[in-house]
Amino acid sequence: MKIKDGYMLREMAGNGIVVPVGDDTADFNGAVTLNETGAFLWKQLQSDKTAYELAKALADNYEVSDEDALKSVERFIKKLKEADLIE
Repeated sequence: MKIKDGYMLREMAGNGIVVPVGDDTADFNGAVTLNETGAFLWKQLQSDKTAYELAKALADNYEVSDEDALKSVERFIKKLKEADLIE
């Protein structure tokens, strides 16, 4: 899975903000703000990754258990799917 084309992560006031670009601007309602780990995962999803690959990267980068990392990744992916930002 990866982030759909037409969305970018911008840094504003210490937060990651997802913004639409191009044709997706008209269809995007609201805003998505990401914390540090959310922004980290977003950047990982610029290329095709599995949930397990994301969890491994998260566990390695933030020194959390593989189990906790996978739970966090699953919650994050669910939110991205609800916002229709992932393919």
